[in-house]
Amino acid sequence: MKAEFLNPFLQATINVLSTMAMISPKPGKPGVKEDDVAVGDITGIIGITGHAEGSLAVSFSESCALKIVENMVGEKYEKMTEEVADAVGELTNMISGDARAQLQKAGFDFSAAIPTVVRGKDHTIRHLSQGGPTVMIPFTTDDGNFYVEASFSG
Repeated sequence: MKAEFLNPFLQATINVLSTMAMISPKPGKPGVKEDDVAVGDITGIIGITGHAEGSLAVSFSESCALKIVENMVGEKYEKMTEEVADAVGELTNMISGDARAQLQKAGFDFSAAIPTVVRGKDHTIRHLSQGGPTVMIPFTTDDGNFYVEASFSG
């Protein structure tokens, strides 16, 4: 995947989570993900089409997801609920939207589907791109880790 596609997703993740959840995620070193098993406990995934075909997934540890949603809505959650899942889907949508806006400024036109949320230990994430590598960026926060995956072909 081209760096010109990756950097907007990295920046969008930081923008959205710092604005919406008042956290300062710290990105780690991007790498290629070799399998379909999610690293987190809950994942929002969204298909993206246009200049290239692919998808974005944001996979949160349970502790991280609960704190982010608490910060977003001002209510403490002790466990994964439908409200937490809805918030993860909305965050995924906002990160996608921010990244697509950055890409559009660079001359790349993309549109997105409606996000899907999957949860549970060792759930799988299947990206839409055919044969393109999946790049994963780990992020750390004071309340746990999360991971952004992006995969595009074309």
